[in-house]
Amino acid sequence: MNAPSPLFNTYNRAPIAVDRGEGVWLYDTAGRKYLDFGGGIAVNALGHAHPHLVEAVKSQAEKLWHTSNLYEVPGQKRAAERLCNASFADRVFFTNSGAEALECAIKTARRYHYSKGNPERIRILTFEGAFHGRTLATIAAGGQEKYLEGFGPKVEGFDQLPFGDLEALKSAMAHDVAAILIEPIQGEGGVRSVPVQHLKDIRALCDENDVLLILDEVQTGIGRTGHLFAHELAGIEPDILASAKALGGGFPVGACLATEEAASGMVPGVHGTTYGGNPLAMAACNAVLDVVLEDGFLDAVKQKSLRFKQGLASLTDRFPDIIEEVRGEGLLLGLKCKVNNLEFVKALIDQDMLTVPAGSNVVRILPPLNITDEEISDGLARLERAAQSLSPKAP
Repeated sequence: MNAPSPLFNTYNRAPIAVDRGEGVWLYDTAGRKYLDFGGGIAVNALGHAHPHLVEAVKSQAEKLWHTSNLYEVPGQKRAAERLCNASFADRVFFTNSGAEALECAIKTARRYHYSKGNPERIRILTFEGAFHGRTLATIAAGGQEKYLEGFGPKVEGFDQLPFGDLEALKSAMAHDVAAILIEPIQGEGGVRSVPVQHLKDIRALCDENDVLLILDEVQTGIGRTGHLFAHELAGIEPDILASAKALGGGFPVGACLATEEAASGMVPGVHGTTYGGNPLAMAACNAVLDVVLEDGFLDAVKQKSLRFKQGLASLTDRFPDIIEEVRGEGLLLGLKCKVNNLEFVKALIDQDMLTVPAGSNVVRILPPLNITDEEISDGLARLERAAQSLSPKAP
């Protein structure tokens, strides 16, 4: 009999003890091989043990791991310049995680208004179904009761509004609003895309009211949608953006990106981090950018997405009792299920394929961005067998 685990009992883990990975494949300690379409929840954007990432981190590890931000870190400057050159941003603050990137984004927005002589402007408008992290501030921003329960009073300054309701958003505009915070696609919330026109309307509303637009692109960024950032689909630009997950390719890296104006209140001493942007993290980050920013890489993601979505649409047609619809952009895809999504995830594990459950009874599919056509075909075949195993109409 196994001894009780000394770990906090905060996860309902699948009974898979992972050992190593290679590309799209993950191996457990018994040698069983899984097609990994969960990607560490959209983190392993280039799969497991990508040779360029491995070499970059190994090389840096032999030189210098950590110094703190008391000194200049050359890799930080290089990564920041590359992110700024490829996006709307002028400034970058590196963190260790998405939640920390969101904390920095919230503080940046409030500090902006404070520095302009409007300290009362602290409220952040967010949306039902959102997920922004697990800190006390970010669970307040998300507003979901299941994450708030048992942690005391909800942190003040966050108002949740109905998803996609522009009139409710207009009505919520007040003298104390600092920013609107939104995910272009809700990942945890069920791969639910914000309509392009709605994002355009939000941008216009922010401009009219001197309110900052913060985009949570922790899951959608760094090529996941076939664009460097998902907001490019709508042809808009935020004032502040939070990135993480794929940014380090598996190494913990997050970043808060901002325009010069939005970041104007973030002066020495008002914010900091011990580990964020250390040399080892920046080696991983720059290695990811080497690949994702290469000519043609993002176009290839779009092409793979089209093929994958066509295959998923065919499955929806053939198993209407199992799958209701296909959602998402790029390689952030979701299957809205008619059966329990956890049952579908389990059926896929039985087919040696890993996926991720999400809200609204959705199964998230998050393969590496460098997945091959053959691996897509393999994944579609396993999805078909799993659907067939759950279908009462199956022969």
